[in-house]
Amino acid sequence: MFFQEACREAGLNPYLFEFVNIRDSGLHNVIVAGISYGQGSSREHAALCPMYMGVKAVITKGMERIHKANLVNFGIVPLHFVDEADYDRIDQGDRLRIPGIRAALEGEGETVKVVNETKGTEFIARFDLSEKERRKILAGGTLNLIAQKRK
Repeated sequence: MFFQEACREAGLNPYLFEFVNIRDSGLHNVIVAGISYGQGSSREHAALCPMYMGVKAVITKGMERIHKANLVNFGIVPLHFVDEADYDRIDQGDRLRIPGIRAALEGEGETVKVVNETKGTEFIARFDLSEKERRKILAGGTLNLIAQKRK
């Protein structure tokens, strides 16, 4: 409890190191956010840090355009709630699974089912991605896509 309080006082997310533990366990992290996610002057770092923390998807009520492009460049899937009320049904620490996301990105789908394994519920999220953006995400980001093309 002391550590979490110290993090809050320093302006850090008290769950920061849980992201690293999850990443190192071989699982992936998902960020759930409200409106205007990615707003501000450090949009690139706001996408770079989650990449290093093992975040593979961000589900929001609304996302800033430039930040969305940066997430794609780092191989992170930008998703939006189809029903914004689903946002209020998720709590910190809930275990989310997105089955079939790879197939959806490889195909022509624009929605995926998100399963909240903690609560035994599910909801639909959508993505609005061009074919090029899908290829970037499937490759793990822009740099990986370029490296694959050079081989």
